[in-house]
Amino acid sequence: MSDAKAAKPVISKERMYQTILSPLVTEKATALSESGQVVFRVTLDATKPEIKAAVEGLFNVKVLAVNTLVVKGKAKRFRGREGRRSDWKKAMVKLAEGQSIDLTTGLA
Repeated sequence: MSDAKAAKPVISKERMYQTILSPLVTEKATALSESGQVVFRVTLDATKPEIKAAVEGLFNVKVLAVNTLVVKGKAKRFRGREGRRSDWKKAMVKLAEGQSIDLTTGLA
């Protein structure tokens, strides 16, 4: 029973790149970065353990916590026709003390 929590999800490098879609650069995300948090746009089917494993694998950092939320798409009009933007998932990742991710350099 105690080993179930200790087991880390093993995901492939390809799945890591599919899970993390892009960093989110907004005023709120920039304010969170000062407290050691980074915000990413992730796939709708991504789980918290998958997101944690992907961020640790891609950026070589230690992740303490992952908070997620699904942003519902807005109802919009295009040339008089009703339309709807797609839903998407946001992940706020809390990094360990002293760790940081430089979003301006990108991945190799």
